[in-house]
Amino acid sequence: MSKPVFSAQTMEETDLRTETEGSGSLVKDVLTTVKIGIVNSNLITTFTGLWLALYFTGQSVLSFLLPGFFALAGTALIIAGGCSLNNYIDRDIDPLMERTQKRPSATGRFTGSNVLKMGICLSVSGLILLLAASPTAAFFGFVGLFVYVLIYTMWLKRTYTINTVVGSIAGAVPPLVGWAVVDPSMTSPVPWVLFLIMFLWQPPHFLSLAIKRVKEYRRAGIPMLPVVAGFSVTQRQMIIYVAVLVPVSLLLYSLGTFYIVSALLLGFGWLCYAIAGLFTKDIVRWARIMFVISLNYLTLLFMLMIIATFI
Repeated sequence: MSKPVFSAQTMEETDLRTETEGSGSLVKDVLTTVKIGIVNSNLITTFTGLWLALYFTGQSVLSFLLPGFFALAGTALIIAGGCSLNNYIDRDIDPLMERTQKRPSATGRFTGSNVLKMGICLSVSGLILLLAASPTAAFFGFVGLFVYVLIYTMWLKRTYTINTVVGSIAGAVPPLVGWAVVDPSMTSPVPWVLFLIMFLWQPPHFLSLAIKRVKEYRRAGIPMLPVVAGFSVTQRQMIIYVAVLVPVSLLLYSLGTFYIVSALLLGFGWLCYAIAGLFTKDIVRWARIMFVISLNYLTLLFMLMIIATFI
């Protein structure tokens, strides 16, 4: 008698494989909902704010291990919560855009109520951890969450082209959170320079994406600047932001010559490419490269700040 095609062992292995794949899919859906890439990038800027606060105030790292952990974990949770709430609010327009149509909240893999609950729980947990780190850090965390969810996502994103600028306030908060753990007085100009760097970096970053996805934004009815004013106006505004960002980044001159030279080279390189866009025929391709440059610029700049403290 031939052996059955599906033995008990085979069925168990199939069930186990299905369960594993299901678990992997669930994890992927959760990470997509909380926008793990945004969480990770903001943790870098939060840590930099924390590290520079220790460096400039001359305090010991060991004294702030636990508050620092609370700050980083709280920042991760509150950003994940804000992104989840963003997905909940945008679940009606996300299916209209290729970039967002596969989000679990858009496909129905996660119900709206579950995404809402996830966003609230993560946000509250994050605020509690930030409060344990420093009440000032919790305050900045709350401001960032409020601006991102209520002012940007619920109001400005669907009504005004200025949405990108106002939304940048929320994205510039993480370094303030990190600094506030060590120095709640916030009297040093350094954290505010970090805030300005993040604030000025975001418009050219997101406008690059808006140019790339202009047809999708138009279809979804989102009044991004390229949709309303066209590519030329958008390009000029991007150049202005990058041009202002370069000297602002040099305000951290107290980090030394290594940082100043490196920041100047990074910023000048980005500015040159931004200006070159005025003479290109393939603006979408230019925007695609601008987007990649912006990501690398921010990561490298904040890494250079940390490296400069060891030189």
